[in-house]
Amino acid sequence: MSSTEAANGSRSLNGLLRVLGGIERLGNKLPHPFWLFVILAGVLALVSWGLAAAGVSAVNPASGKAVAAKNLLSADGVRTMIDGAIDNYTSFAPLGTILVVMLGVAVAERSGLLAAVLRSGVAKVSPRWVTFALAFTGMVSHVASDAAYVVLIPLGALAFRAVGRSPILGIVVAFVSISAGYDASPLVTPVDAILSGLTTAAAQTIDPNYVVTPLANYFFSIASSLVLATVITLVTERVLARRVESLPVDSDADEDDLGSLTLRPEERRGLRAALIALVVFAAALVLAVLPTGSPLRGEDGSIVQSPLLGSIAIFLALAFLTVGWAYGRAAGTITSSRDIPDFMAHGLREMAPILVLFFAISQFLAFFKWTGIGEIIAINGADLLKSAGVSGPVVFLGILVVVTVINLVVTSGSAQWALVGPVFVPMLMLLDIPPEYTQALYRIADSCTNAITPMSPYFVMALGFLQRYRRSAGIGTLASMTIPLAFALLVVWTLLFLVFWWLGIPLGPGAPVA
Repeated sequence: MSSTEAANGSRSLNGLLRVLGGIERLGNKLPHPFWLFVILAGVLALVSWGLAAAGVSAVNPASGKAVAAKNLLSADGVRTMIDGAIDNYTSFAPLGTILVVMLGVAVAERSGLLAAVLRSGVAKVSPRWVTFALAFTGMVSHVASDAAYVVLIPLGALAFRAVGRSPILGIVVAFVSISAGYDASPLVTPVDAILSGLTTAAAQTIDPNYVVTPLANYFFSIASSLVLATVITLVTERVLARRVESLPVDSDADEDDLGSLTLRPEERRGLRAALIALVVFAAALVLAVLPTGSPLRGEDGSIVQSPLLGSIAIFLALAFLTVGWAYGRAAGTITSSRDIPDFMAHGLREMAPILVLFFAISQFLAFFKWTGIGEIIAINGADLLKSAGVSGPVVFLGILVVVTVINLVVTSGSAQWALVGPVFVPMLMLLDIPPEYTQALYRIADSCTNAITPMSPYFVMALGFLQRYRRSAGIGTLASMTIPLAFALLVVWTLLFLVFWWLGIPLGPGAPVA
């Protein structure tokens, strides 16, 4: 690429970068998500007072019952807020699920298994496949949650330099794979547990018995991880590789420790042990489920409606615990039984910020449900869409746009879904669109713009890694490479969702077909 072309490309980004700068300034003025939900609870109290005074109500077509707005500032409302505070928190659907899952994930992470898996995914890959291997490893890395950024971004630089390519490109591929594809993975992740719990709470506004499991979007997530890794590969090789030609690595940049990509003998031994343990665990689980009278099946012998899927968090935790223990024993990172509870405790300590946020979210959602405002909005919104003759794809695209814009400012996926889910899920249920589809749609919009928003702390982290190789790199440098990827992923991922919807492909085990 010539210097003139590079200059023209930079000028074409100025307008967008000004917008991103404005979003950054706006987002910096927002309070912490904890205080955001506290403020929203206060606003909700005032709104409920006004709507109750005006006698606002609606008839739920699913039950035929009238729903009237209730005043949160009334005597009953105040008693509800005080008496229910503890129950609101302890019975918050995602709380128990994510804590149980993290007990197992913590053992796998602290034993070194997850880091070894990520390193093995990008080590000794041929130059031809390094981009796809790194992108798909990014999808797998979502099981490690935010720790994936710290581990995989520098590994991406090492992997690309090891095959004679620009480490800058490796950083971009790793960062976008984790951030823009955050809600896609071939494995079940902690995010699945959080989102399914919030979706269940929202769906029960319409159907008190509705349950969305962490596997609700599993088939869609597997397909998404493969498709997104392919898109990242194509855009990187066809577009970004040329862009990086104008961004040479500084001549005095530190040399990379390419040996850190190579697994040590004890790590390879640990991975073999973990694989064997996973196979044995899966086989034992299958054998336990096979008998028609198995206690893991439902009362009618069903697997879809069964303790197995209903309590999948337990089995996920056991799976991570088993493979983490097997790896640690073989690799020498677990030397005594005391290490297991210590690892679990460390994992829960890292969950502390989320647990604090969950308290504010659980209170707001309980208040929101008690006032009936969310149900009224959903009923009236559904009626409006029906009377306007709006079809599924138009509704889908509208929600995509709204959530995508919100995600530029509110980057916490659980906080954002807690905010919009109680409206979108019941509204679409009244349009005969199952909650699992609404959740899958949200996952798309919640992910793609993570790679371009300056509000994400990991955008800044990726920029820091980039500046190790090119000190003059700035926000515009990184954005110029992440924007094409984010846009391509948003378009293709949306088309994949529509294919599932049009063809009636279930999004996950037991998930209904729209």
